[in-house]
Amino acid sequence: MLAEFAARRTDGRPNRTTVGDRAAAAIRRAADGGIRALTWSDPAYPAALAAIADPPFVLWLRGVIAALERPAVAMVGSRAASPYALAVAERLAADLAARGIVVVSGLARGVDSAAHRGALAGGGPTIAVLGSGADVIYPPEHASLAREVAATGLVISELVPGTPPLRRFFPLRNRIISGLSRAVVVIEAGDQSGSLITARSALDQGRDVLAVPGNVLSGRNRGAHALLRDGAKIVENADDILEELGIPLTGAVPLFSNGSDQKGATTPFPDDPVLSSLTPGEPVDLDWISQRSGIPPARLLPRLFELELQGLVARSGGGRFVRS
Repeated sequence: MLAEFAARRTDGRPNRTTVGDRAAAAIRRAADGGIRALTWSDPAYPAALAAIADPPFVLWLRGVIAALERPAVAMVGSRAASPYALAVAERLAADLAARGIVVVSGLARGVDSAAHRGALAGGGPTIAVLGSGADVIYPPEHASLAREVAATGLVISELVPGTPPLRRFFPLRNRIISGLSRAVVVIEAGDQSGSLITARSALDQGRDVLAVPGNVLSGRNRGAHALLRDGAKIVENADDILEELGIPLTGAVPLFSNGSDQKGATTPFPDDPVLSSLTPGEPVDLDWISQRSGIPPARLLPRLFELELQGLVARSGGGRFVRS
């Protein structure tokens, strides 16, 4: 206790030396655990996450950073999930992964872990966002699953390595789950489910919210049914999700086209408002593009993702975009 008091300034805050020591210890721990720090200004920082109101300044990553470059869908739901919910989560995740979609979830018990396992079974990468340090796996029994996730995808946290899984961290990580994703699919959520926090974050961020219907007699899915009553799209299979995102059922991303070239391939609109608002070699942020193009940010971000996948737009540091 005395040592802790001595390490603080007279106003009760840690002094500069203490903060520096803690930072150095965190960096050493990250290096020992194969964890990389990705700052908001880094070009590899995911543009979708950088565009939300409160993006993490630093992401601590363990795994394959290329997983951040592909379109992603979040899948969340009950920790005490029914066998039906577990089966649905695993099947949907496997189908999405097989079509090139990255599945994002929270590595929790129940629906989260089923979604990660389904994505791995479908042959695709998956991203696990933690409410603890990226080297502190919670629940502990998912340590082997986390290793499988990191082998082809990513384990992510905004918390410094070594941070324990405290209750207050989990609502905060939900905004990252939705922020990385183009849509959030809710599978079996009760009235007070934490999955509804993720759904609210998704709506605030301009993401699509979808829900899987469940048994009306058990009461286990009242939260998801409330989302459906409020206008969330109903999900029965992976095609429903891809259709909502505007992705053809083959898994390819459509081009904005005004016809075909001589070989029959579609070509982008030459007067596309998003492309017209961008100048090659001049990175600009989302608000600037929105003002120039007249497209609201909630509708603009999915368009930029599609143009990026077509090679027409590239991400720059700090959530900015540049015309290729």
